[in-house]
Amino acid sequence: MFADPQITRFAPSPTGRLHLGHAYAALVAWDVARASGGRFLLRIEDTDTARVRPEFEQAIFDDLHWLGLSWEDPIMRQSERGDAYKHAIARLRAKGLLYPCFCSRKEVEAEFRASISAPHGGQMGPDGPLYPGTCKHLSSDEAEARINAGEAHALRLHNNRAMAAAPGDMSFRERGAGPSGETGLVKATPGAFGDAVLSRKGAVASYHLAVVVDDAAQGITCVTRGNDLFPSTHLHRLLQELLGLPTPDYLHHELILDEEGKRLAKRHEALSLEHLRDAGETPESIREVLPQT
Repeated sequence: MFADPQITRFAPSPTGRLHLGHAYAALVAWDVARASGGRFLLRIEDTDTARVRPEFEQAIFDDLHWLGLSWEDPIMRQSERGDAYKHAIARLRAKGLLYPCFCSRKEVEAEFRASISAPHGGQMGPDGPLYPGTCKHLSSDEAEARINAGEAHALRLHNNRAMAAAPGDMSFRERGAGPSGETGLVKATPGAFGDAVLSRKGAVASYHLAVVVDDAAQGITCVTRGNDLFPSTHLHRLLQELLGLPTPDYLHHELILDEEGKRLAKRHEALSLEHLRDAGETPESIREVLPQT
């Protein structure tokens, strides 16, 4: 599939035990790196301070080693990447592509529900209800006064300006198959996300910004991840263009589902690697029940 050695990564959050879905994601990244003669890296996404626990990080290492995986040091940790995220935010702000938003999630959801019956009602995006732009038209003086008063706010991407600043022919190469069978060169359509949040109180960078900055810093050449994140790639492609970052290839793979057809979550303790290992499963038997990578 790949003519050149690929650099891949697995980026779990230490907020619980790894399960079969994580095992599959890690194995896909590992197999792509091994088959191409490349490198497999590990990144710990540990910015959720309320749920992150050191024992879960150690459990990640133990589970991956049990699967037969190894990785290069040093391990990247998002909790140590604040300056890189701030630099990216500063670049976007200097281009006039960000604006402060003082609306809470509940307020956005309430406005969306209220607008559903309107002639041009609220729209859904890949991350949920699209932001209606309530704070987009605040004057700079009003926004600054509210910030100086200590009012909590997020920073949103001004999508219209961002799209105008980026080339119109953005695309990315899909090495797997997206949810609808997309493969090969895919045209990016990031407008579907509207004015996405890139930073908020308690988190210097949102997932969308952090993953783009971190993948570039690690030199990732092929991002492997579940099909549920395929839509995010369109927004990530825009951020790469705005920040002058390289565009890796992408390989989106199917998700491992539970008996109800839902994506596995860390609450599925019966399918955690720890439980399966204690029940006598082996790395070989784990691979047998997972799709072929």
